[in-house]
Amino acid sequence: MVSLGANDIIHLPRLARIDPGLFDLLFSGCKVERYAEGQHLFVQEDPADRIYGVMRGTVEISIYSPGGQRLVANLEPSYSLIGEIGALDGHPRTATAICLTVCELVSLSRKQLFDRIEKHPPLARAMIELLCARLRWVSGELGDHAFLSIEARLAKRLFFLARVIADGSGWIPISQSELGEFLGATRESVNKTLNNWRNRSIIAMKRGGLRITNAGALRHLADSQDED
Repeated sequence: MVSLGANDIIHLPRLARIDPGLFDLLFSGCKVERYAEGQHLFVQEDPADRIYGVMRGTVEISIYSPGGQRLVANLEPSYSLIGEIGALDGHPRTATAICLTVCELVSLSRKQLFDRIEKHPPLARAMIELLCARLRWVSGELGDHAFLSIEARLAKRLFFLARVIADGSGWIPISQSELGEFLGATRESVNKTLNNWRNRSIIAMKRGGLRITNAGALRHLADSQDED
């Protein structure tokens, strides 16, 4: 297994979370509910009336085109908030949230959310910082799509996934099709790049997963220059 140090993930944005103590304060007294793998929390354009907190598991956030094409926008691990945008502004959901694994979640209604923010002012600052982190993430993704090659984008994505969902041995449980949905790229282009990296001993691959074996080489790819 290759250990990923601070230098290997320095170009990644911080995970959009609030302080664990404030997370516990926000959801104090809320009942923990268990959701099955593959279960939806909400669907894009649904009315928004709740905010969720992830106690355990991983939630996938995806955006769908009118024609049904999917782009995976993010993965939210433990101590993440889900659905805060719609809960704050009251407008329809901007994305679809589905449990990537078995999840344990807590939730608040929109009214409860504002009541707790008013009662505990530090929560207001935490929510502002969370929204800023989301905006920085989106801005970074837009820049990557506009300026980086598929190789650089994929390398950055693997570092992110290694941080969020890799198991104790460093294996990232994801298919090549799913990686394509993360990048807005075809499975064929992802497959070609991954096979090249495997031949160069940058990654190892197995059915349904992969692992970074040469973090330095992958970091060099992630830092590669913009496309001409």
